[in-house]
Amino acid sequence: MNIPQLQIQTTSAKLGLQITKPDQQIEQPKATQQIEQPAAILEMSTTRPQLSLDTTENRADLDLKSVFRRSSENAQYGMQQVAEGTGRRAQEGQQLMKIENGGNAIADIAKQNTALPDAPIGIRFVGDRTKIQTDITPGSLTINVRPQQVIHNSQINKPIHTYTPGNVTGQMEQHASIQIDWKG
Repeated sequence: MNIPQLQIQTTSAKLGLQITKPDQQIEQPKATQQIEQPAAILEMSTTRPQLSLDTTENRADLDLKSVFRRSSENAQYGMQQVAEGTGRRAQEGQQLMKIENGGNAIADIAKQNTALPDAPIGIRFVGDRTKIQTDITPGSLTINVRPQQVIHNSQINKPIHTYTPGNVTGQMEQHASIQIDWKG
């Protein structure tokens, strides 16, 4: 027996898509900067130290005396010698006044006047450093520093942004279909 048959054929639909990709570009320019550091203002003032050395006594020990000092010492020595001479003459006069008491006064006086004093023997060191008179005035140093502020000019640049949106378009490449057949 022949049974009729039903045959169904289907075709799927096909959809074609055309896609345009979006395009995006972002660029960030660097910031514009101007930085300047002025030098600090430096002020310095100094007072020189002073050293004063008085070597007058050391020079006198070496017999390097000034004219004024030598004249003064000679005047004092002369006055001393005059006083000693006057005293010696007075003593000799006293001895001669008492000649009647005995003794040989004239010979004693002659002996006293002709005797030479003993010369000193030895080494003498001159130029004693403790006789140097020093006077020190210390110096000073004053430093004044004034720092300067930084000069800072910065400008932020905005980003450069370009965007092209994408697009999707669809089209039917194949339509759906159905075919029904009877075979019998």
